[in-house]
Amino acid sequence: MLWREWILPFGLFFMVMAPLKSAVVDWNWVPSGSMKPTILEGDLVWVNKLAYDLKVPFTTQHLARWSDPRRGDVAVFFSPKDGTRLVKRVIGVPGDTVELRNEVLYLNGTPQRYTALAPELFKPEIREDKNPLLAVEHLAGADHAILVLPGRPAVRSFGPVVVGPDQYFMMGDSRDNSFDSRFFGLVPRVAVVGRATTVLASFDLARYLRPRMSRFFQSLTFVEPPQSHPLSAAG
Repeated sequence: MLWREWILPFGLFFMVMAPLKSAVVDWNWVPSGSMKPTILEGDLVWVNKLAYDLKVPFTTQHLARWSDPRRGDVAVFFSPKDGTRLVKRVIGVPGDTVELRNEVLYLNGTPQRYTALAPELFKPEIREDKNPLLAVEHLAGADHAILVLPGRPAVRSFGPVVVGPDQYFMMGDSRDNSFDSRFFGLVPRVAVVGRATTVLASFDLARYLRPRMSRFFQSLTFVEPPQSHPLSAAG
């Protein structure tokens, strides 16, 4: 009776769901603010594991490969330092030269364009600094918001670094609060799990896991608000 009513159904469910979660779709809990303002701590993000390839379930071995991470993608990958699963933005792809000069990103020797955002748009969710700076980084056409925390010691200049074959340079959108390729180096293609596309659910870790209902099922695709103006990219 116990076998037929509980153990067998649970076993069948696991046999179906575990391979799907391993190779097709997954979700990732984000415990830190390294991707603010795009992703907040306490967000649960949806991960499309078929965005780039199909892997053998429970391994990193490829069965098929039809695409590669692109600049601007929010990628989920295993850290080359300790194997921790991380969520960061793809900044440099194979062949790129990546450099940071006083918070300004240079890609292949060209400074990227920036558009200022009003801090009030995100202020309730940014508590790390009294005077945060927000901007749109126009990364080779892949626009996304970034956060700078002037009051925090940080690595504001880096490189240049040349991205090798089948490697990627990853950075957090919160540039002064992210452990990324500036510290652990380039990420090999085989370590990339998939692309994060949507916030499934969100809970405020500073307020007893209070649900942020406005973030439920929110796309990670950036839409620039009207309250913005160009910034100088002089490094």
